[in-house]
Amino acid sequence: MTAARRPAHPGKLPPRTGVLGGTFNPVHLAHLRVAEEVAEALGIGRMLFVPAASPPHKPAEAADPIAPAELRLAWLLEAASGNPRFRVDPVEVERGGTSYSVDTLREIAARGEPERPIFVIGWDAFVEIDTWKDPATLFRLADFAVMSRPPDSDASLRGFLPSCIRAEARLAADGESAQHEHGWIRLVPVTPLGVSASDVRRRLREGRSVRYLLPERVHDAIVASGVYGPAGAPAGRPSEDR
Repeated sequence: MTAARRPAHPGKLPPRTGVLGGTFNPVHLAHLRVAEEVAEALGIGRMLFVPAASPPHKPAEAADPIAPAELRLAWLLEAASGNPRFRVDPVEVERGGTSYSVDTLREIAARGEPERPIFVIGWDAFVEIDTWKDPATLFRLADFAVMSRPPDSDASLRGFLPSCIRAEARLAADGESAQHEHGWIRLVPVTPLGVSASDVRRRLREGRSVRYLLPERVHDAIVASGVYGPAGAPAGRPSEDR
């Protein structure tokens, strides 16, 4: 499901690969938009969306379920199919079990990518990365693009560098980037769209419209699945979208 690597033009490095992991429960328009903006800002030629099989920081709850991994993967494949630089990588779904980013980055590195990947992560997750599995190895395996947006649009790496990398990181004067022995970390502002997966799930539980919050390619499939709410919930009458 991942595209074959394109040969580099003579004398030029191949375009970088971005890696955007997440639960995608379900995929929504903000996921696609931030991926597009980060790819544009950093010259990323291929953005890999990596849906988790079982996310370690988001345990399933009966009242707010995580859709089966195969469904989330299928929805993401369809949603990303209209963008030539978007790819969906099933590595975590195929691996099964708890999904750890360090294992995924190791597998990507083992494929022989010509350049280190760029790991794309939200600000809220980045500031908690010391709690992840083997965080120091993450910074050895990938450069980091940290997405910032209101209310953290004035975010600075100063004071928020993870302890696993802090001693060796050289912070830029503006606090928006840092270099370390293995690579770099950069803040990348993205547009806040006000769309969240939790809000989509809540609306579906309440039988309300989620049209224009989800990619049109997958809207009907997500609603009809009944995973988050009754199958056949209203598909988009404006009066219902309070």
